[in-house]
Amino acid sequence: MKKSKTSCDLKSCFFCKLCLPEWRTVIDVQRQTYHVGKNELLFNEGDKAAGIYFVVEGSVKVHKKWGEKELIVRFAKKGDIVGHRALGDDISFPVSATAMEPSVVCFIPIEFFMSSLKVNHELLLELMLFFAEELKVSERKMRNLAHMPVKGRVALALLTMQEKFGTDVDSFINLVFTKQDLASYSGATYESVFKVLNDLSDEGLIKTSGKKIGVVDKKKLALVSRLPD
Repeated sequence: MKKSKTSCDLKSCFFCKLCLPEWRTVIDVQRQTYHVGKNELLFNEGDKAAGIYFVVEGSVKVHKKWGEKELIVRFAKKGDIVGHRALGDDISFPVSATAMEPSVVCFIPIEFFMSSLKVNHELLLELMLFFAEELKVSERKMRNLAHMPVKGRVALALLTMQEKFGTDVDSFINLVFTKQDLASYSGATYESVFKVLNDLSDEGLIKTSGKKIGVVDKKKLALVSRLPD
């Protein structure tokens, strides 16, 4: 990562917007801003955590080793927090984070972040609620991996990514990702995802153009993503 001249506006990201206005002056002194190239690691699973990251521009995937495969845990976009899973007694990252496109991230030293939680109660509350929601999502994902067919998991992944990143002017998901990324996020093989995408396209539920994927029929795709009775 290289130091970046680009910096956030101290009011848009998860961290800044939940801190007291007078605290933002201290944040401006403590923060460091970095440019991250496409496919460049922010941190690696097992690394000692020196701080927390917030996405200023671009997108980041958070992923974890799953046997011999990789499982994408979540995606982060502008304003989102990354690296918070290292908080606790063992301050090492249980996951890795990689930029999906040229991105800018804001780095906050972990000691300062912990001090900020003690001073900014709204930040502490929202972080607690965020952890609770992440736990629910993780539990649903494990349930889906055990009980939902690959086609349903891929359909759900596409709907989730569309909700997270929105769509461009041509109604494609506003994030360029590979079929391998989609496979890692769905907990499936590349070959299975390739076949499912072709099936969904033939059924008129999605459209593709190069690496871009768009949802054509959201209601029918949602039906595919339901767990079987």
